[in-house]
Parts: sequence; structure tokens; C-alpha cells
Amino acid sequence: MMRFNFLPWREERRHQKKVFFNRLVSLHIVLALSVVLVVWFVNEEKLKKQSERNALLNSEIKILDVKIQEVSTLNQEISALQARQAAVEKLQTNRNQPVYLLSFLADKVPTGIMLKSLKQGDQIVISGFALSNARVSELLRNLSESPSQLGLGQPELIEIKSATYSAGKDSRKLFDFTVAVPNLVR
Repeated sequence: MMRFNFLPWREERRHQKKVFFNRLVSLHIVLALSVVLVVWFVNEEKLKKQSERNALLNSEIKILDVKIQEVSTLNQEISALQARQAAVEKLQTNRNQPVYLLSFLADKVPTGIMLKSLKQGDQIVISGFALSNARVSELLRNLSESPSQLGLGQPELIEIKSATYSAGKDSRKLFDFTVAVPNLVR
């Protein structure tokens, strides 16, 4: 019987399988590295584009901040102009009030009362002389019937006192009074 030695053939086959395996592993490593590199390049490109977008957005935000500041200053100017306009309109509507008030007082001051001063502010202060307390009461009643265009509130007697008025020989006993009327228009 003959004997055959199959060992070199098996060794060679084993060697070929190892070489094939090593080549296959090397190929997989190269493929994996190439995939990693492609993904890395794609991500770098996306990051670069996003950085450019962010830079553009930041520059636009700065431009809009400047515009917002301009709008804010314009709003402040508009508010100031509106306040001035309201003040002018208020002055315009109230400019005839002293004329109406004096006309009203000329009609409503009863005989026997002499006015010595009239001050207009938050309230209208009227002071003068009267022949009697009844005349002062009549003045208060007349002032309480003021028309709405004058914007007068309820009159209030502040002070009344006895005084002597002398004009030459004639010396008279009069009543010195002060009346306050709230000015609702101001």
C-alpha cells in the first residue's frame, strides 16, 4: 500500500485561506475608513455651511437691532409729538374759557356785590365785597347754575368777614368774602 502525504496540500490551502482572510479584513478596514472619511467630510461641509448661515443671521440680527433702536427712538419722538399735540389741543379748547367765565360772571353777579379779584388755576378764587350775607348766598346760588361748557364745580365759601369800606366821606360797613369754585376743565 502506498502512502500519500496530503500535508503540503493542506498547508497550502490553509495559507491561501489566511491570505484571502487577510485581504478580506484589509478590504473591510479600507471600506470602513473610506465610509468614516466620507461621513466626516460631509459633516464638515454641513458644519461649514451652518457656520456661514449663523454668521449671516448674526449680521442680519445686528442690522435689525439697529433698526429696532431707530424705531424705538421714532416711537419716543411720536409720543413726545402726541403729548405736544394734546397740550396744544387742550390749550385750544380752553382758550375761550376765561371769556365765557367773565361773561358768565357779568350776568350772574347780583347787584350789591363788587368783585375785587379773580384768580384761575386748579380752582377759581373770587374775592370781593358785598352789602349783605344774602348777596353772597345769591352769588353762590348763581355760580352753582353754571353751564357745562365752563366746567365749574360746586362753589364753596372760603371766608366772609365784616369790613369797612371808606370812599371819602361815605364810610360803609361791607362784607369781605372769598369764594372758591373747582375748575373741572383743567
